[in-house]
Amino acid sequence: MLKAINHWSFPSTMPLRDVFAHTRKAGYDAIELTLNNPDRVGFTLDSSEMEIREVGEIAQSHGIQLRSLSCGLMWDHSLSSPNPQVREKGRDIVKKQLEIASILGMDTVLVVPAYCTEEVTYDQCYDRSQEELAKLLPYAEQVKITIGIENVWNKFLLSPLEMIRYMDEIGSAFIKVYFDIGNVMLFGHPEQWIRMLGKHICKIHAKDFIRAVGNSKGFVPLLAGDVPWRAVMQALKDIGYDDVITAEITAYCESALQAVYDTSRHLDAIIRGESF
Repeated sequence: MLKAINHWSFPSTMPLRDVFAHTRKAGYDAIELTLNNPDRVGFTLDSSEMEIREVGEIAQSHGIQLRSLSCGLMWDHSLSSPNPQVREKGRDIVKKQLEIASILGMDTVLVVPAYCTEEVTYDQCYDRSQEELAKLLPYAEQVKITIGIENVWNKFLLSPLEMIRYMDEIGSAFIKVYFDIGNVMLFGHPEQWIRMLGKHICKIHAKDFIRAVGNSKGFVPLLAGDVPWRAVMQALKDIGYDDVITAEITAYCESALQAVYDTSRHLDAIIRGESF
């Protein structure tokens, strides 16, 4: 397995050359870049093909692989919105992700398909998001990029059985699960989800979580929470997963980059069992 880190783990204004340099120095194989608003260094909806290719060249010069693309824009442009114009904007965002991924040779884009709220019911999330993803599939299939549906705290797709049904109903090899280990800890057991999702998993996010905290403050550095990492890694091996594991961690208050370096060693212990 390859180890990676998400771009959000770095200071938002750090130049990409420095981000890639630290990624390599810390010992990562890859980094997951993100599509964001212009207030953060990196890709935006206005990024040109030339700018995108330049980023790829910089990453290559540092020996860093680009395997997947995350996104910080879907909260306000959900594919489950009751407003057709908002949903159309959401599709445009995913299309931009697919375009960037295609240019850079990535194979996966991360998408949060829906947000269940008091105004948007669960069944509306289900139906609308499936309809919108179906509209995106022709382009995803054309560029051969997988849309990875992530499990987040969006009050939606709350069991592995439901996620499997959701994928199977869409019926495309280019719609899979981007499974976040830490996100499921509040209401499930990640090793069980992994075994049940099996071939539906395309990528993995690594986070750790303390269940007793019960809210976002419960996310802690890898190996400091309740995730049963040995059981999780065994489950990944059992389903034949050998792709990248991407840490999505929060920077330390006093030293943002130290978290990047510490997490690399944590992933070594998790993936390779170096300290077990």
